[in-house]
Amino acid sequence: MNNNNNTYSVDILQKGFIDEEVPENINLVNEIYRLRNEKNAVILAHYYQEPEIQDIADYVGDSLALSQIAAKTDKDMIVFAGVHFMAETAKIINPSKRVLIPDMKAGCSLADSCPPDDFRKFCEKFPNHKVISYINTSAAVKTMSDVICTSSNAVEIVNSFPENQKLIFAPDRNLGNYVAGITGRKMVIWNGACHVHEEFSIERILELKKINKEAKILAHPECEKPVLIIADFIGSTSALLDFTKKDSAKEYIVATETGILHQMKKLNPEKIFIPAPPKDSTCGCSDCRFMKMITLKKLYLCLKEEKPEIFLEEETIRKASVPIIRMLELSKKLLR
Repeated sequence: MNNNNNTYSVDILQKGFIDEEVPENINLVNEIYRLRNEKNAVILAHYYQEPEIQDIADYVGDSLALSQIAAKTDKDMIVFAGVHFMAETAKIINPSKRVLIPDMKAGCSLADSCPPDDFRKFCEKFPNHKVISYINTSAAVKTMSDVICTSSNAVEIVNSFPENQKLIFAPDRNLGNYVAGITGRKMVIWNGACHVHEEFSIERILELKKINKEAKILAHPECEKPVLIIADFIGSTSALLDFTKKDSAKEYIVATETGILHQMKKLNPEKIFIPAPPKDSTCGCSDCRFMKMITLKKLYLCLKEEKPEIFLEEETIRKASVPIIRMLELSKKLLR
């Protein structure tokens, strides 16, 4: 396998995962646990994964929490049930460890909306600006950044810079504008977006609200401004989950990827959670097609074959680690 940045063997690149038949009588859950223990691996899963993936993972969390866990793990192997930039981030943090992802094609529309070459040219137009990049970016974009942020800490990261410091925020325009509104900072914002959070229908959400009058509307800051305006609470994935645990309401309309509803229901079995509908959907739900590419079969085959594996150039890891480590250090200070 070629160790060049973002270059993988042909069979993985074409298929996205090891396309192998699995015997019908095999218990995938038991086999995944066995292989995890045998290979001293840790399974990390994002909140947007399918419920069965969340339930089998060692840790479930948002991008910040999973980055923090990846930074502290003592396991030999990290298997990331999430999307590509998350596995890349884990590899940057742990260059000596093997990092696997069950499907190499599990990408991210937001990361894809910020091509590295275009972003480099964009930054050159704004000299003397510090670059804050959302974690939903490629390793190449991270190498051009001064610090990384997540939706959990974006406000605090922006506020960590002096008021007179000029800033670039990339790539999510909705999160960037939301953070600018809270902090009062004027930032140059890259014009990128997430396909899930851009697709919520304000009209259909309001229709749901008329039917479910007592329901509170919860929204992720990657949503468009009209959705944020009508929301009762705005927060990162983990903040939304935490809010449902502490809040007294019994019903919620949730405007973020539907995977989080699994954790919300587990922690609040007596409450009702309604997925906010997108503009065009017969199922009335918003799923990330990339997150949902990860399956139990792919997770099993990934552990069994120990691939697809993330490889990055040493120079990329060295440069990208600087803004990630800065984010993790700032996040530690915020918890004190």
